[in-house]
Amino acid sequence: MTYRVRNIGIAVALAFVAALLTSFYVTNYKRHVQRGEDQVTVLVAKHDIPVGTAGSDAAGEVSATQVPRRSVVPGAISSPDEIKSLVASQATFAGEQITTQRFSPIAQTGIVGQLRGTMRAFALSGDQNQLLAGTLKTGDHVDFVAALHLPGSQDVFYSRVLIRNVKVLRAPAPPPAGGKLTGSVDSNSNVMLAVTDSQAQKVQYILANTSGGTGADRWHLELRPVTHDADSADHLDSFGSVLKDGLSAGQRRAFGH
Repeated sequence: MTYRVRNIGIAVALAFVAALLTSFYVTNYKRHVQRGEDQVTVLVAKHDIPVGTAGSDAAGEVSATQVPRRSVVPGAISSPDEIKSLVASQATFAGEQITTQRFSPIAQTGIVGQLRGTMRAFALSGDQNQLLAGTLKTGDHVDFVAALHLPGSQDVFYSRVLIRNVKVLRAPAPPPAGGKLTGSVDSNSNVMLAVTDSQAQKVQYILANTSGGTGADRWHLELRPVTHDADSADHLDSFGSVLKDGLSAGQRRAFGH
């Protein structure tokens, strides 16, 4: 009798445990189903977002909507800030949820991912001194300064900073280890700059009018500070302005100009 009672007790205990487990599973399943029906906020595209679109631009082409939690796709975002520093690497079509999986860091898309609107990538060739080879780094900002010959004159030149605050998309290769910066033809380097289409047109004019012979050294890049950069007032320099700069009125009169 004792053996039989013991077996019955074990069976009852097992049945009780099974009932608890079943109840726990059913309760969790109900919670899971209910949670899946909860409404959450996601962002969807108002218009098609093509590959190459800057995240900051795409952020203005989205709208918030409520969807069941179970319908949220992996990587879906709820704030435009999550993609503002990225660029579209895959197309997103109107009505689709915006996901981080379709955007990539700008660095992964190369130079083209850093261009938008009127910005253009402009390859510039020059000697190592002109391009600050060995000093200039990708991401730096430079000014473009040049001296132009006055058409119709024999020896009249004007110089000025023609373009300011240009981003370096790809820095020139540094000189070989142990080498020196030189201005020889054999030491030419290349730099990639981010300029507007109008600035590219201006640079092209400068290159066309300062190329060959002594004109090859009539333009240079100058490196801007990383922080707290500032610009002097724009002005032209010529023989007279350079020679008289800093002189008193009496000294200028003695100069005779």
